[in-house]
Amino acid sequence: MKEVNKIPRATLKRLPLYYRFVNTLKAKGEDRVNSKAISEGLNIDSATIRRDFSYFGELGKKGYGYNIDSLLEFFKSELSDSDVIKIGVVGVGHLGKALINYNFSIHDDMTITEAFDVDDDIIGTKIGDVVVKDMKDFEKIIQKDNIEVVILTTPSSVAQEITDDLVKLGIKGILNFTPKRIVTPNDVQVHQIDLGVELQSLLFFMKNYGKQS
Repeated sequence: MKEVNKIPRATLKRLPLYYRFVNTLKAKGEDRVNSKAISEGLNIDSATIRRDFSYFGELGKKGYGYNIDSLLEFFKSELSDSDVIKIGVVGVGHLGKALINYNFSIHDDMTITEAFDVDDDIIGTKIGDVVVKDMKDFEKIIQKDNIEVVILTTPSSVAQEITDDLVKLGIKGILNFTPKRIVTPNDVQVHQIDLGVELQSLLFFMKNYGKQS
């Protein structure tokens, strides 16, 4: 198997898509899948799928395809070293509440277990199964629950300040929904989700590619 830092980021970002699709097949009772079926299901070129899988060794056999149970175990091991992925949300405004209500279906054992805010009117309220905690208790709770991933949905004005605190407390992954581009050390992974940019990108592709035959 190749070192992860030598695998294209685009390939790594597709792994969760593959996992979700294969998990859907598992739920339907399927026990085998080939790259053509994955290609049709995800609208990703078959050659791209085979190349992505090739970075991780022999995942399937020519003419046989891929065993679904084996693929699921592989994807789960690549997506996380932990059996259970606990996630915290920092900033429980409208977006934070929506994310907690949605929670995550991309991974069977990925779930938002904690939420934090500084607003006294929000602290103590319950959203689904999650009770919003005071940000003052963040350090104690993340150490007790071994949380390493945080979704950041705070106001932009405090995003970097809170990020600095999160890094000091041992957070290793941040999904940033604020427009602010936060800065972290090299050992902390940040994925920026800018909804405004994503919408502009969608409109661009609609305008320039939507009418092509």
